[in-house]
Amino acid sequence: MSHVAFIGLGRMGHGMAGRYLDSGFTLAVWNRSRDKADSLIARGARWATSPADAARDADAIVTMVADDAASHKVWAGKGGIVETARNGALAIECSTVSHRHVLDMSRDLMLRGLRYIDCPVTGLPDAAAAGKLTLLVGAETNDLEVARPFLAPLGTTIRHFGAIGAGTVFKLINNLIGAVQIASLAEGLRIAEEAGLDMQLVQQSLASGAVASPQVVRHSARMVARDFAGASFTAALRHKDAHYAVTLAESLGLDPRVARAALEIYARAATEMSDDDEGQLIDLIKAGPAAD
Repeated sequence: MSHVAFIGLGRMGHGMAGRYLDSGFTLAVWNRSRDKADSLIARGARWATSPADAARDADAIVTMVADDAASHKVWAGKGGIVETARNGALAIECSTVSHRHVLDMSRDLMLRGLRYIDCPVTGLPDAAAAGKLTLLVGAETNDLEVARPFLAPLGTTIRHFGAIGAGTVFKLINNLIGAVQIASLAEGLRIAEEAGLDMQLVQQSLASGAVASPQVVRHSARMVARDFAGASFTAALRHKDAHYAVTLAESLGLDPRVARAALEIYARAATEMSDDDEGQLIDLIKAGPAAD
C-alpha cells in the first residue's frame, strides 16, 4: 500500500488530504495546529509531530501551505521534510508559491534525491474534498508519470505545462487575472450603487453578459448581497499571489501596469482586511475627491 505524507491542512489541504484516505492510501499528516487534523486522524491518518516525522518512509510528500516562507520551512527548515525523506520519493508542491522559489527549491530537493513536481491547483474547497481539482503541473515527463497515481485522488484534470516551474507560472497568471477581475468588479459595482441603479438587475446582467466569468458570477452576487460568509480566498492570499505574479512579470522584462494597479488595491486590502474574504474589497472603495 502506498504511503503519502500531507503537510498543511487549511481549507484546501484538509479536503485534499482526505482524498488519500478515500482512495486507500496510508496517510501521515502534519499541520501547525493539530485540531485541524482531528477528523482525519479519526479516519485513520497518523498524526506526525513534524514535517520530518510525516515524511518518514513516504512514497510521496504533498505540501499545501501559504507562501514561500512556509514552504521553505516545511521542506528544508529544522524538523523539515528533507531530514527523513527517502531517496526517490516524490516531492509534490501544491502550494501557490513564487516561480523563483519553485526553481530554487526544486534544485535543492533534487540534489537530495527527491523527484520534484510543482503542482498548484485550481478549485474551491468543495472540489478539493471531492477530488475534482484541476492540477497545473510543471515536471519532467518521467517524473509526472511516476506521480500520476498520487495526483489522481486530487483531480482528474492534469494540465502539464512543461518543465519544473511551468505549472506555477500558469497558476500565477490565472490568479493575477482573477485579482484584476475582482478589483474591477468591485469598482464597477460601487459605481452602480452610487449611481442608484437596481443592484439585483445589475448583478443579473453582469452574470449573464459578455463580461461574465466564474469570478464575476460568484463574486457579483456576494458583493451585492454583502454576504461574505465562509471566506474561500482571503485578501492576504490574493495579494500574495498578485505580488508573486508581478515579480515574475518584471523578471521577464515586462511592465505589468494593470497588474500593479490591482496589486496596489490588494496591498491595502491585505492591511485592512487581511483574513477577510477578498470580495469585501468592494467596501474599501470609498468616495474620492469631487470633480472640478
